[in-house]
Amino acid sequence: MRFSGGLRTRAHALRPHGRILLQSGLSVLALIAPLSAVLFWLTIPTNSWQPVALGDLVVVALCLVAAIAFYRTVIWVDTAGISERGFLGRVSNFSKDEIGSVVLLDLYQSGAMDTHPQLFLTGTDGRLLIRMRGQFYSRGAMETVVDLLDAPVVRVPEPMTLQDLNRVRPELLYWFERRITTHAG
Repeated sequence: MRFSGGLRTRAHALRPHGRILLQSGLSVLALIAPLSAVLFWLTIPTNSWQPVALGDLVVVALCLVAAIAFYRTVIWVDTAGISERGFLGRVSNFSKDEIGSVVLLDLYQSGAMDTHPQLFLTGTDGRLLIRMRGQFYSRGAMETVVDLLDAPVVRVPEPMTLQDLNRVRPELLYWFERRITTHAG
């Protein structure tokens, strides 16, 4: 293991797709630019444009903070374990001994026929340690995790819906994705 800047880092650094930042930035620009242009057009003649400029500066500052957080998001993995620095800066470290299994499956998008790969890293106690979503990480990055950790792998052959996964393995989902389901029995 190497140490860098006080954080434990590992041999392979896996980062989210760069296109996510580009798409998010373009979406914010498409929303804010026309709105700002209209507000400036309306407020410049009355000399009350300063609040609009201040609002634009706040939005730009928030976008810069989000871009920095995105660029700092990383998963490090090697044969000794895995570490993650999430979008909000929280760092989680797990040694190989703490890892119980890796679950790989394809999850349907809500209201679509497209699927995205999902990797769930669970602890020996069954709790979710790390989740890699196909919207953010490539399948190759997920396979790197599988290859390096050498933990038991469960590959679900058929794609699942969020509801199916919630019924079968709700502990793999984030709290806001879990729904109360009725279990037929």
